[in-house]
Amino acid sequence: MKISVDYPRCEGHGLCADQAPDVFSLDDDAELTYRFEGTVVPDESRPAARAAVNACPVAALRVLT
Repeated sequence: MKISVDYPRCEGHGLCADQAPDVFSLDDDAELTYRFEGTVVPDESRPAARAAVNACPVAALRVLT
């Protein structure tokens, strides 16, 4: 599973980081960091990553198949 991040759309709410802290984080400027950019999310992180995608209030995250 890969995730597409629309960085310009992200408003820094941090709900993704709350749901999947091993996948997403916000830096000191509330800019999103996606740990697995350009690669697949490991199996053990996938349920949390999906929850993070679903939690994003501005739909800045999308699961790619």
